[in-house]
This record gives sequence, structure tokens and C-alpha cells, in this order.
Amino acid sequence: MRTLLRAVLASVLLGAVLVGVPDSEVRPTETALVKVQRAQGADVSPDVVWILGLGSDARPGQRITRSRADAIQLVGINTRTGAASAIGIPRDSWVSIPGRGSNRINAALYFGGPQLMAQAVKGLVGIEADYVFTTGFLGFANMVKSIGGITVDSRHAFSDPYLRPKGFKKGRNYVNGLGATNFARIRKSLPGGDFDRSANQQETIRAVWRKVRANARKPGFLEKGTFSVLRNMETDASPQELFRLAQAMTIVQPGKVRGCVVGGGFGNVNGASIIFPNRAQAQRYGNDARKDGTIKRC
Repeated sequence: MRTLLRAVLASVLLGAVLVGVPDSEVRPTETALVKVQRAQGADVSPDVVWILGLGSDARPGQRITRSRADAIQLVGINTRTGAASAIGIPRDSWVSIPGRGSNRINAALYFGGPQLMAQAVKGLVGIEADYVFTTGFLGFANMVKSIGGITVDSRHAFSDPYLRPKGFKKGRNYVNGLGATNFARIRKSLPGGDFDRSANQQETIRAVWRKVRANARKPGFLEKGTFSVLRNMETDASPQELFRLAQAMTIVQPGKVRGCVVGGGFGNVNGASIIFPNRAQAQRYGNDARKDGTIKRC
């Protein structure tokens, strides 16, 4: 029974860390976990599992794995120590996409799906994910709804005339599914724009983690989450790999998750607003976290 509960908790946390797991009313295409194909061995610690979490901006009828990525978080979990880190990448970061020239990094998902997205992130950070988890807006909203909402700690007071006219206050905010989605999506009214939005996405990750861990012992809470994952997640990962991810998720504590966002400067390419990422900083994050999954400083 204890093993089952660990697997249940891990399944819920997997979706949480990777920006969303839907409940039973969501179509299977709302979430996907893909194993990254590598030509050669990766230069990373065997103790660390790397998962690239993507929030797809796919609209109804579109494939979440072939639309542009709205949220990009590379999460590393040390399976030995329980430490974890999240490296946020602003979606408009101008990078080289293998076989596609230079473009916004979020276009890699549209051009070549999760595999190409993993390559594009590797080119910037220096670490290639083991798995890519992708979800749509509806999947994330339903995930938060299924666990009874979350409490996020906002660094800024901000609002949006369409998504959140009443806004979020600085400090603790309780949000339901739609509110959590908007907290992770809004950027125009944030002082740091896409950089602050990426940081809010990381806070959302921590908030979901906190909620799941706090309610893990309640009857039916974990079972509902795991059944949701099993019914709605498409994956090519083996049962053994899923179990490894399950073990990794259960040992991480929210307070031990450090989130850093790749910085950069705003620019313009052919009339399009983009971000020139700080490549040296991105590589430093990758080099710092490669051995043990932790980043010493942002």
C-alpha cells in the first residue's frame, strides 16, 4: 500500500512540476510525456533526472506537442539528495534552432515537437532533458481545480484587463484553476515582463507541490490525481522509467526547489519583439546544476 501511495503522489507531482495534469474530463491530448532521444550519452550526473516542462499555447483542435510553447521550465531533480532546481527560459528568447536557423525558442515545439524543443534548450543551457512534459491551458487549469486550488506568493501586485481585471496582490493569493493559469500567463503588466512571468510559473510549481504534499494523506486525494494521469497522459516512457520518476518526485521538498530565470535584453528582429538571452548566464546555470541538480545562486 505504501508503494502504491508513493506512486500516486509521484504521478500528481510529475504533473505539478511540469506545469499541469488534467482531471478525468480532459481529453488525452491535453498532456504528453516524451522520452528524449539522444545520439550519445549525456554529460550529466546519473543521480539527476531532467524534465523539460512546457505549457503549450495550443487552441482547441490543435496538437499540444506541435504548437508554440508558452511556458518553458527545465527542472532537475537529484534522486539521491532530494534537491531540485528549475531553470526558466522566456518564450521569446532568440536562439539557434537545429535545422531551422534562428527564431524564438518557443517555435521549436511548433517546428519539431518535444524532441526539437529539447535540443533548442540544450543549445542555450547546455543540458538536454531526459523527458519532455507538455500540457495545454485546460490541462493546467483542471489540475489545479482537482486539488482544490493553490496559494501562490506573488512578488508583485499586477492585473490584466482581460485575464485578471481584479488583479493579484503582492504576497499570498489563493487561486483556483483559472486563476492559477492566469497567474502563470500574464506578463504585460509585470515590471519584468516575460522574466517575471517565468518566475511566476516557478512559484506556481512550488505552490502545487506544497498543496499536494500537505494533502497527500487525505483519503482519495492521491488516488484521484493518479487516475487522472493514467487516463489522460500520452507517453512513450516505460513503466520502469515512470517508476524512477515517481521515486524522484516523492523525495523533493518545496522549500528545497530553487528557481532561476535566464535573463537577457529586449530587442527587435524583422519587426518582431524578442529577447536576446544572456547566454553566459544560461550556461552558468547549466554548468552549476549539471553535477547535482542544484544552482548555488541566480
